[in-house]
Amino acid sequence: MTVPRSQLVDLELTPYYHCIPRCVRRAKLCGEGCEHRKQWIEDRLEELAGIFAISVAGFSVLDNHLHVVLRLDGTELTETWSDREVAQRWGRLYPPRNKKREPLPITEEWIAEKVADKAWIARTRKRLAKLGWFMKCLKEPIARRANRQDDVTGHFWEGRFRVQALLDEAAVLACMVYLDLNPIRAGLATTPEGSDYTSVQDRIRVRVAPLADVEAQAEGAHEAGPRGRDGAGVVHLVGGHGPVRIARAGG
Repeated sequence: MTVPRSQLVDLELTPYYHCIPRCVRRAKLCGEGCEHRKQWIEDRLEELAGIFAISVAGFSVLDNHLHVVLRLDGTELTETWSDREVAQRWGRLYPPRNKKREPLPITEEWIAEKVADKAWIARTRKRLAKLGWFMKCLKEPIARRANRQDDVTGHFWEGRFRVQALLDEAAVLACMVYLDLNPIRAGLATTPEGSDYTSVQDRIRVRVAPLADVEAQAEGAHEAGPRGRDGAGVVHLVGGHGPVRIARAGG
């Protein structure tokens, strides 16, 4: 029996949720010949993470479905946003349109009109913290774009997406490992670093980049002579890199 989403999402229990939207009939609508759509999904996740009070902790885009782990930052974050910021964020999702349904620029007049409507601001502030609205804003544009490309109508995604609450650190860790290894199990890659359209590949790239810098600096130091680039025979590596794609909406 279908469980109402309100019973599955409870921020008092956990802010972390594993969501799985699937293509209709599990058809490989992002598979061979359509793999560019995986980049659409990855780009959209990054965009939405910068709009909603929801962070993307991990993702893996496969041929006929998507795994994404989200952290809901909730109204504690949205309440720190000004009314103007709420309107601007929503305008990035649903900009005003002309009679031809073409998007229009966000103007000061449009923002002022929205800010003056306190009921709309309160409703929108809540929506920007909701898991359901995040997934709606992820799935709908991808479906419409793919349908236009294929010159078809109808559903692209199954009606509902699966959602699983991750109740503790062990559950989050196990789920992230599952995401990271999923493309390998599906036969789409042989190594995590070779798994395209995944957060694990992004994390590996960020970690490897500083090591490449060190090697380049060491090689330059050797060529420069025994004292190295900084005049002291030391190659410095400054700063650290955390996982990418974990964008905070407030930052």
